Amino acid sequence: MLSLFGMIGSTPQIIILAVIAFLLFGNRLPSVMRSVGRSVTEFKKGVAGIEDEIDSASKSAEKKVSQDETEE
Repeated sequence: MLSLFGMIGSTPQIIILAVIAFLLFGNRLPSVMRSVGRSVTEFKKGVAGIEDEIDSASKSAEKKVSQDETEE
């Protein structure tokens, strides 16, 4: 993460860029942050859904293996 900031520039340059961005996009900043928050929430829900599917698939596979072992 620190290497990313090293590529962008030093701390004063980042602060100057942040101030310029705030001045240019200050009116739209709350709506942009709201959209980013919603996107992050939807991403987390999607990841949780995928994790649940993987868990249920692995549990069903384990049950099948244990049933096959008991039949033999």
